[in-house]
Amino acid sequence: MQKGVEVNYRDFFKNPFSRTEIENLLQGRPVSEIFNFRSPSFKKTGLQEGALTDDELMELLLNEPRFIRRPVVRIERNVYFGANSNVLKEIVE
Repeated sequence: MQKGVEVNYRDFFKNPFSRTEIENLLQGRPVSEIFNFRSPSFKKTGLQEGALTDDELMELLLNEPRFIRRPVVRIERNVYFGANSNVLKEIVE
């Protein structure tokens, strides 16, 4: 049995997430879960992953959407950051 899936696409480069939206996506998890430390843009900053607080990471996310792990997928109440197509396929099947 295949589930019906409604897809809502958002270009968060043109329509960035607010602090409240990011906090809602995180559902109490640390900001590092949505943060893409492998991003070439992050590597160019020279900042060290372990040296940043959640508040500092949040400020970076709000100022540079490239730091968000993509895709951001919400399925019902669950939110996945950076999930590949195989993982998403397993989730919806």
